[in-house]
Amino acid sequence: MVAGEGARRKPGTRSPDGPAKVTITEIAREAGVSVPTVSRVVNGRSDVSSATRARVEDLLHRYGYRRRPTAPGTRAALLDLVFNDLDSPWAVEIIRGVEEVAHESGVGTVVSAIHGRAGAARQWMTNLRARASDGVILVTSVLEPGLHDELRRLGVPLVVVDPAGSPGSEEPTIGATNWAGGMAATEHLLGLGHRRIGFIEGPPRLLCSRARLDGYRAALDVAGVPVSDALIVPGDFYHASGFTGCNQLLDLDDPPTAVFAASDQMALGAIEALRGRGLRVPEDMSVVGFDDLPEMRWLSPPLTTVRQPLSDMGKLAARVVLDLARSVAPASPRVELATELVVRASTAPPRGA
Repeated sequence: MVAGEGARRKPGTRSPDGPAKVTITEIAREAGVSVPTVSRVVNGRSDVSSATRARVEDLLHRYGYRRRPTAPGTRAALLDLVFNDLDSPWAVEIIRGVEEVAHESGVGTVVSAIHGRAGAARQWMTNLRARASDGVILVTSVLEPGLHDELRRLGVPLVVVDPAGSPGSEEPTIGATNWAGGMAATEHLLGLGHRRIGFIEGPPRLLCSRARLDGYRAALDVAGVPVSDALIVPGDFYHASGFTGCNQLLDLDDPPTAVFAASDQMALGAIEALRGRGLRVPEDMSVVGFDDLPEMRWLSPPLTTVRQPLSDMGKLAARVVLDLARSVAPASPRVELATELVVRASTAPPRGA
C-alpha cells in the first residue's frame, strides 16, 4: 500500500487530480458537529451557539467553501406539514393548498402524521432536526410543551391550522369562521320550519368543534327555540361517529326532523343510518354537513353543507410560515377565513309543514 493511502484527507487539501471540492460533510466531520448544524451556519440561521458558529465559520473560510448560489430572496427550502391523522379527505384539501404555494416558492413539503402518540411526535421532531426544516405547519394536532420549546430553541417558525385548545400567543393560527358557519346551517334549517334539530358534534378539544356547537346554540336561542341536550350527541368528525350519533337521535322518543353534523364525513354516516332504517333524505329527515368536500355535490341527494375554504387555509398557512422563515411577521396572529352555506337537495321543510 502506498504510504498514506486510505488515510482521511483533510478538507481542502489537494488530490492528485487537482484541488479538492470541500463538502459540508467534511466540514461537519472536522468541526465535530452534525451536517444540519453546518447547514444552519451556511444559511445564516440563528439556532447555533456562538462557539459552534465561530468554529464552523473558521473552517468554512479556511477551506474556501462556497455556497451554491440561490435566487434572490430565497430563504426556506423545506416545510413540514403535520397532521394528527391523514385518513380524512379534508386533509387532502389542506395538503393541496400548502403544496401549491410551496411549489410556486420552490420549497419542498414533508407530510407527517403523529397519530396523537407522544412517541410518534418525538420521532417526528428527531427527523425534523436531521433535515433542518425551515418551517412547520401543524394541523389540528397537539405537541407536548417540550416539543414546542424545542421548535423555538431551533428557531423553526410554527403556524397552527385549526388549533386544538388555546394556541400560544407567539404562534400564528389559521382557521375559518366556524361559529358563523354553525349559526348559518342552523338558521337554514330553522327557516325551513324545523324546530327539533339534532347536532352531531366534533371532538370537544378542538376550537373549531366548540365554535360550531356554539353557533348552533346561538341560532336556536335567537329563534326562541329551547336547546335540548338530548339533541346534541358526541362525534369525532369521522363516518362511524355520524352513523352512531344519528342512530342515537333516532332512538329518542321524539326524534329530530333534521340533523346538523359538524363535518361532511359525519353527515355521510348519518345518511347511512337513515337509509338503514328505511328513511329518506330529505323527505323524512333533512341533513346538513360542514366542510363542503368535493364529492358532496355528487351525493344522492347532493349535500347541503357549510363550505370551509380548506385549500385556501393551507395556502395562507404556507405563505405565513414562509414569511416567518424570512423574518417577516404576519399582519395578524389570528386569521379566520369566511365560511359559506351551500344549499343543495338534502334539506327541505319537515313533513307536514
